[in-house]
Amino acid sequence: MCGITGIIANYALSYDELARTEVAVKRLEKRGPDATGIVNYGSTILGHRRLSIIDTNAASNQPMEDASRRYSIGFNGEIYNYKELKADLIEKGYQFINESDTEVLLNGYDCYGTAFLNKLNGFFAFVIYDKQEKTSLIARDRFGIKPLLFYKKENAFYFASEMKALLEFDIPREIDHTSLYTYLQLNYVPEPHSMIKDVKKLKPGHYLKIDAQNRVQKIPFYQIDYPKVEGQYADLSYDQAKQKFLEILDRSIERRLAADVPLGTFLSGGIDSSLVTAIASTKVKNLSTFSIGFKDDPHFDETEFALAVAEKFNTNHHVFSLSRNDLLTSLYETQDYIDEPFADSSALAVNALSRETKKHVTVALSGDGADEMFSGYHKHMGEFMMRQKGVKQQMVKKLSSVWSALPKSRNSSLGNLIRKLDKFAVGSALNKDERYWLWASLLSEAGASNLLLKRPQKESYLKRKEEILAVLSKGNDFNDVLYTDVNLVLQSDMLRKVDLMSMANGLEVRTPFLDHELMNFAFSIPASYKINGQMKKRIVQDAARDILPEMLYNRPKKGFEVPLGGWMRNELHDLINNELLSDQFIKDQNLFNLSIVRQLKKKLHSADPEDSQANIWALLVFNNWWKKYIA
Repeated sequence: MCGITGIIANYALSYDELARTEVAVKRLEKRGPDATGIVNYGSTILGHRRLSIIDTNAASNQPMEDASRRYSIGFNGEIYNYKELKADLIEKGYQFINESDTEVLLNGYDCYGTAFLNKLNGFFAFVIYDKQEKTSLIARDRFGIKPLLFYKKENAFYFASEMKALLEFDIPREIDHTSLYTYLQLNYVPEPHSMIKDVKKLKPGHYLKIDAQNRVQKIPFYQIDYPKVEGQYADLSYDQAKQKFLEILDRSIERRLAADVPLGTFLSGGIDSSLVTAIASTKVKNLSTFSIGFKDDPHFDETEFALAVAEKFNTNHHVFSLSRNDLLTSLYETQDYIDEPFADSSALAVNALSRETKKHVTVALSGDGADEMFSGYHKHMGEFMMRQKGVKQQMVKKLSSVWSALPKSRNSSLGNLIRKLDKFAVGSALNKDERYWLWASLLSEAGASNLLLKRPQKESYLKRKEEILAVLSKGNDFNDVLYTDVNLVLQSDMLRKVDLMSMANGLEVRTPFLDHELMNFAFSIPASYKINGQMKKRIVQDAARDILPEMLYNRPKKGFEVPLGGWMRNELHDLINNELLSDQFIKDQNLFNLSIVRQLKKKLHSADPEDSQANIWALLVFNNWWKKYIA
């Protein structure tokens, strides 16, 4: 796991551009604290920061050239099946001078060309430069686990693992107002767009070919095989599917345990991370596991469940018990590191967990991805109920005026229940596409529109929204909802959060549920295997029932709520009222409607705050970024 950046041009690059690359590489040092490398090929410069995981010797530092010295690579990620690929290449006559997976990529590309991408099992973003042809290949893994941003102008192409590195080049820092509008609704920017107008993110499962004239082709090499009418899993019974799920997950975890550095697992106490831990513990003696607890918020503390799993599987368990002050420290760390507005507040907990975990290991396995693939969220049960048109759904809908009138808040159990019932009732009046969008959002389209002084182009916004909802719009299978979640929520929120916060601490996080074999399986089985009227994530829970402690079952999914409301009334009061959301700041910035900002701040302190704290948090995060990178 590393950081990459550089320039690909059709002219001789200047000293100034080399100097900019050196600064850009410096910006990536937390992603790769172990080594730095920059090579200048005249019209192409590759920069790299290394986090050593496989073959930690200096011979595997990057950028790396193959034995013929025709190809050079900058690589971020891990290839789990590199030993099998290497054996195949050796049979074909290729020689290797180190033990890294990086050299396998170089020789594999020489042997197979871009067809080699489909042979890779892993997560990656890499650039391979062909010195002979003066062409480049830039590729990103199937699900976008590793980031790759780029900016293209007429005769030069700039790329980087993070925005902060890319902005060191001479790039116009113009805000994309469609991205801002969408961000205010979702609290993140959906890929492949970014908050900077001309900066894009390479789509997962795609590669770019850049020729000697700097012409760029974007080509897909993978997409989830969905909808799948027939195939190897189509006729499995439920019991057969449970067994097949465990077999595939076992293989995935086995692949992700390859490392030449200390390794462990995140263990939240939920089904997903507990199952990953249970299987990993059969393959790693005295496996290290890591959990966080919340001293001041016992309602969200799940460490007792994590401890039960750790004891059953005899792991070397570590619990980091965080106070609200610890989380506040994480807040300032997180805001200092992010380089594009991202307002999922659970990032604070992921940052704290990553920081503490890195003190013990360099690699951690997580349970990310299972909720989106197998239907693990409350909104999934809400959508399932909506489609059943049952008595409960009808009652909630009929009482919509009641829910609308009652105070709604995330700060109390009753207020939060009313908030959910109101959102459910509002969604019941919408078609499935608009309902999905509403339930994915923290601020309505009208609310986001009212907040902005400059409205986005309607056509641009609707085109992006239609692309995101394309599969959902066409069919009526519940798997359509999950497919949309994988391509929106998982890609642009969950994976971005984990990459951002783990890399801020030089920790590699591996995601066994996001093996393409398991993903293809998940979208080949019926939705009824995943959710029914009684259970979310049905196949995962039932498959793990004989493996995990009984106490993990029949308890509500808690998630995690950061105490934003309390902070905003206390520790963040001055930041809100005298700095980033002050009247003068908003006037000078000239982006947001001052009267609406004032209304949000007033609502925060009312008996009916609804989601105002999340909306204010999105504004704080954006304005902190704007002040640092735009103003």
